[in-house]
Amino acid sequence: MSSTYGKIFKISTFGESHGKAIGVVIDGCPAGVEFDESFIQYELDRRKPGQSRITTQRREADEFQVLSGVFEGEFLKVKPPERPSHW
Repeated sequence: MSSTYGKIFKISTFGESHGKAIGVVIDGCPAGVEFDESFIQYELDRRKPGQSRITTQRREADEFQVLSGVFEGEFLKVKPPERPSHW
């Protein structure tokens, strides 16, 4: 399953909630913009069970991994690979 949103910053999601992983591709970020991995993890940690009365009871680890496009805490200027036409 996938979805794409946005015009200036295009965000494309992929994966499924009960699969091995879900992910996002962010396109349109200017090179040199800061990417704060600790902030992302902090926000994910807020969703963990037991953090508040409104969190889910799921038992999944919310850990993220940057696969490309970030170096030393900043976005790189890279063009994402073209998706195959059958996607």
